[in-house]
Amino acid sequence: MTIADHADAGRTGFPSPFAVTIPSECSGWEEMYAGHAVFGDARRDFEESRFWFQDGLHAAEPLSPFDSFVSQYGVVALNQASSRLFVTPRSLGFECRILNGYLYLSSNSVNDEATLVRRTELFARRSGYYYEHWHELYDRWLEKVEVATSELLALEIPALEEVEDERFVTEGRGLGSSHALLHAYDRLLEGVDRILQYHFEFLGLGYDAYLAFYERCREAFPDISDQTIARMVSAIDVLVLRPDEELRRLARLAVELGVSDDVASAANEDELVAALTGSEPGQRWLGDFEQTKDPWFYFSLGTGVFHHHHRSWIDDTRLPITTIGSYVARLLAGEEISPPRELLLAERERVTEQHRALVPSTLRQSFDDRLARARMVFPYVENHHFYIDHRYFTIFWNKVREFGGLLACHGYLSDGEDVFYLRHDEVRSALEELRLDWSSGGAGVPRGPRLWPPVVERRKAIYNAMGAWFPPPALGRLDEEITDPITVMLWGVTDERAHEWLSSSGHRADSLTGIPASPGVAEGFARVLLRADQLGELADGEILVAPVTSPSWTPVFHRIAGAVLDTGGIMCHAAIVAREYGLPAVVGTGIGTKRIRTGDRVRIDADAGTVTILGRA
Repeated sequence: MTIADHADAGRTGFPSPFAVTIPSECSGWEEMYAGHAVFGDARRDFEESRFWFQDGLHAAEPLSPFDSFVSQYGVVALNQASSRLFVTPRSLGFECRILNGYLYLSSNSVNDEATLVRRTELFARRSGYYYEHWHELYDRWLEKVEVATSELLALEIPALEEVEDERFVTEGRGLGSSHALLHAYDRLLEGVDRILQYHFEFLGLGYDAYLAFYERCREAFPDISDQTIARMVSAIDVLVLRPDEELRRLARLAVELGVSDDVASAANEDELVAALTGSEPGQRWLGDFEQTKDPWFYFSLGTGVFHHHHRSWIDDTRLPITTIGSYVARLLAGEEISPPRELLLAERERVTEQHRALVPSTLRQSFDDRLARARMVFPYVENHHFYIDHRYFTIFWNKVREFGGLLACHGYLSDGEDVFYLRHDEVRSALEELRLDWSSGGAGVPRGPRLWPPVVERRKAIYNAMGAWFPPPALGRLDEEITDPITVMLWGVTDERAHEWLSSSGHRADSLTGIPASPGVAEGFARVLLRADQLGELADGEILVAPVTSPSWTPVFHRIAGAVLDTGGIMCHAAIVAREYGLPAVVGTGIGTKRIRTGDRVRIDADAGTVTILGRA
């Protein structure tokens, strides 16, 4: 199915959510998600009147039933911060729905002038307090996140032994493992709700500070490009680049200690330990490697907030180990392995001074103030991803796997990983029945072992079919201009992009347009990667083409010539990281992974935002 197949007649309408053809293999998909999370007849008029875009930035793949509740909690946290806490003038957050497993969002904009005036006054006071006390509040935020992470690490899931440990009696506890089981599960869900609220505590303010600077630049220079504005707020230390920095440091240490050959030849941790254990320099390197793991290897291979983004470096160390080896090889060849940060910093200051000198005197103080604020808050826009999306959620998904393992041990699931094919409320239901059966000594015949395995098998087939489906990039009506700043800057959904999606001739067969995210021009053979576990297929000098990239993909950025992504805007994570690495990148193409095939020769002009297919494989 192509984008043209999805388009309604005219340029104002995408398909109704109720008119999209769903493959027969996906029949019954609705039962995998909460009723309020899917499109439904009870609110059909409302849903058909809205413009919805598919959130490929965070959920390029279909949501598993369990993971879907995380997206719901995340939208609550995002909306609450925007509409209720800081009272962002023009935004009441987003509506969210699921269609055949894929997440769609629709922004709630405020257009009434009286409401805007009232909300602007509240926002100025509340955001002003945060901006004025930013560093103090940020330090407090770090403490809150560390406490939440420690609590999650300490969360124990009872094993439900044949009989309780005698200490339950001799200590007079009065509570058994059946209570601890449900309490642990409820704490798990409460914890993820809390961490997602922390996730959005500063995030909207970070985007608002950038938007204020963006608007001042537009006022002073109507023709200035988005990329030029972004370059004035680049070359700032962000924590999501630290894990890759640690890999480069370990590579340098291997060369200094004379163990470079052993490190570079290891494909996994067993080989690494076997090669290095016998020598003092090797043991010293291994000790540093082990210390580096916590926290820097708590780095998901995807965005982190969904379990299907596979395991993190801490769970599977092959990617960081082979990356260290590639850095060692480059060092021995006399190459520079650090990103060109000094060049980027010099370019940032050159561009800033060039434009500041031309700013009208009446706007110069405002230009300076807004730039300083944008640079102050900018690191948070990325840093929270490490602490929460990667570190916290690495631990969270492994805790969920412990509950899955417990259910599998008692026959409620065939495999612990099957827990992700149940909704979070269904998992609690299964745990409730399990504790009922366990408490009676297993004398009864529980329903769960007969109920859940067939449900899981049916859903696996549906999920696989959903993964092979091409969801429409948008749904509903595009009657009004897209003005929500986060929609534009983070997701890259603009009027121009939407109209290109609508038009069956919006893209020539040999070219695509997107958002120029990181400057430069590059040519090379394309490598289309749809999942993080395909990263090993990349060859040096190729053009990476993907739905989206994660910060944890940055270790491969030194090997590729450029990147083309289906999703994202000028302030998405991939755009920010690409600029910090000096890597040409075009994002928000919408259909790059559909039009380009591995082996095609492509040229990306990341200054103009164009991608040209020069030759087919």
